[in-house]
Amino acid sequence: MNQTSSKVKPRRALLSVSDKSGIEDFARSLADMGIELVSTGGTKKQLEKKGIPVIEICELTGFPEMMDGRVKTLHPKVHGGILAVRDNEGHKSAMRIHQIPVIDMVVVNLYPFEKTIAQGAEYDLAIENIDIGGPAMIRSAAKNHRDVSVIVDPSDYDQVIDNLKSSGEVPFALRQKLAAKAFARTAAYDAAISNWFAKTLDYKDMEWRSASGRLAQALRYGENPHQWAAFYVDDSPASGVASARQVQGKALSYNNINDTDAAFELVSEFDPAEAAAVAIIKHANPCGMALGNNLSEAYAQALRCDPVSAFGSIVALNGEINSALAEQMIKVFTEVIIAPSATPGALAVFETKKNLRILLTGKLADRSVASITTRSVTGGLLVQAKDNKNVDDCDLKIVTERGPSEQEMADLRVAAKIAKHVKSNAVVFVKDGAAVGIGAGQMSRIDSTLIAHRKSKDAAKAAGEKGALTAGSVMASDAFFPFADGLLAAVKAGATAIIQPGGSIRDDEVIAAANKAGIAMVFSGMRHFRH
Repeated sequence: MNQTSSKVKPRRALLSVSDKSGIEDFARSLADMGIELVSTGGTKKQLEKKGIPVIEICELTGFPEMMDGRVKTLHPKVHGGILAVRDNEGHKSAMRIHQIPVIDMVVVNLYPFEKTIAQGAEYDLAIENIDIGGPAMIRSAAKNHRDVSVIVDPSDYDQVIDNLKSSGEVPFALRQKLAAKAFARTAAYDAAISNWFAKTLDYKDMEWRSASGRLAQALRYGENPHQWAAFYVDDSPASGVASARQVQGKALSYNNINDTDAAFELVSEFDPAEAAAVAIIKHANPCGMALGNNLSEAYAQALRCDPVSAFGSIVALNGEINSALAEQMIKVFTEVIIAPSATPGALAVFETKKNLRILLTGKLADRSVASITTRSVTGGLLVQAKDNKNVDDCDLKIVTERGPSEQEMADLRVAAKIAKHVKSNAVVFVKDGAAVGIGAGQMSRIDSTLIAHRKSKDAAKAAGEKGALTAGSVMASDAFFPFADGLLAAVKAGATAIIQPGGSIRDDEVIAAANKAGIAMVFSGMRHFRH
């Protein structure tokens, strides 16, 4: 590290904040230590109202704020005072010649661009909430952190004041961390702006892409104990694990967060006005999913699909949990339960299981909202539109001699929605609105089918029934059948109707096999690979 630390006792601080939480106490503490305060517009007015001595920025620059506040801090007397290297004779000479006062501390947070666009602001309002002077000052101060402290987060006020009181300075190590946070903040801010432009202009192939987030939780470790991890949120208005309120239980782990997201995204496919829905997830794959007249019925049916895998799972529900359902759920060891809401009685029941994590979201996720997903690869980043379509958006085509019955068609729709959320190759058997066999993540579709059938036999045995739960069911496949063997395996498992995208060069062969077996088959025209 070439930079050498310098002892910095601040003489002058520049304060210009949009988020004014904590600024009064912080500014008063600085003033009490003899630090001169310079400020802008709204911040200055708030401090003056509290009797805190403060100089307006125009007194320092000799120029008034102009152009509706767009130009106020973009001035050599501001940036010169921040960027000057204190022990550089040339810099000191320039400051004397041009009467540039030193600025040893910059306290800035930015116009609320992210919040503005999250509220659906019109184009012109969004543009007006792009901060220009703030990022410039932050970057100047962060670059010159050898001599200047930069504070962009009100949560850092206390530690800065504590250090000033104890030693009269902000230590170099802390100035380094504050600078790192400052550059991260401006990077995240610019990422939000560029991504908003890309979305607004439908500019899909933009030359540079940025992803950003705000730290929500430092995690104990990642997928495995030897991997570090953290959870960042992007402050979007979307409902889900990132915005949920945790009302009890241990801190969420990396795997908890990933699996809970998968569970809630699946259950949000089902409108609670039409049916109660419960999804049970293990390692980001459904091991149970069911609809019912109420959540208690749906939970029991979802659990029936694979009671062994449900141990230590994540459970998502599309409605409010009551005390009777809570009593039912605590009989099975569960890592996380996520739902829009829970009654006080239900929460009292859950309190008997102190480690059980309960997340309440207030509402379901809106699957129709357009967004992007990202995945890192060695040396790059894959970006795509989120898969926000499902079978309800498809023009379904019956391709067999026999069409599905009304019940079969209802079950085919449920199966297709579940299959969308199962790792490929994925097959899902459904009967009477409940999954009865799920095959996930296999390299061949026939293997997924065979696994789903075998597990349905195990589930039938656990329920005290003979045969397989898949008898008399329907099946959904996330992609087309390349050969008829997968379809024939589904028929052998007991499927009477199948839904798949179609599009194979052997579709005619597969359709002929379906007709020979006497089953119905529907083409959706929409593939749902999930990796």
